[in-house]
Amino acid sequence: MDQQEVIQMHGNTGNTKNLKFFMQEAKEEIVDVPAPEKFVDDEGNRINLQIKVLPRKRINELREAYRKRSVAVSAKGSPFINSANNTVLFKEERDDERAARHMIAEALVYPNLQDKELMAFYKCNDITEMADHVFPRADDFNYVNRMILNVLGLGDNPADEDGGPSNEELLEEAKN
Repeated sequence: MDQQEVIQMHGNTGNTKNLKFFMQEAKEEIVDVPAPEKFVDDEGNRINLQIKVLPRKRINELREAYRKRSVAVSAKGSPFINSANNTVLFKEERDDERAARHMIAEALVYPNLQDKELMAFYKCNDITEMADHVFPRADDFNYVNRMILNVLGLGDNPADEDGGPSNEELLEEAKN
C-alpha cells in the first residue's frame, strides 16, 4: 500500500493531526449526587453526597494494595511447581470488599469519611471501616457504592427493579 492509499484510507487530506487535544492537565472533578433517602437536612430536604473522581491510576493502586501474592505451598511447606514449564506456582488473595470500602472513603468528599472528628465519633482508626458505620444499612451502603462506581466510570446499572430511575439516570440528573 503506498502513501496515497494510506492517506485516502484514513481520510487525511493534508491536514496534520494535532495531539494537543490529548495533552491536558488532570483536573480534580467533584460530582454531587443524591444521598440515600434517609439523609435529609433540617428542613427535610434530601442532601447530596460529593464524590471526587479518582484517576484510574489511583483506583488501580487501591485495588493492588489489597492484593497479596505468595508462593503456593503444600501442607508440608514445599512449593508447587508447574511441571509444564518448571516454574513456581503462586496463589493470589484479594480483599475486594476492603479495597471497595477504601475507595469509598477516598472518593467521598462529603461526608468526608477521613475526617478525624467523624472517625472519633464512630471510634474508628481505619478509614476502611467508616463506610460501614456511616451507612450501616445494606441498602444505603449499596446505593452509595453504586453511585461512587458510576461517578468513577466503573458502574453498569440498569433501571432499578421497581421501575424507578437507574443510578446512572440519577447521576446524570445530579450533574445537570
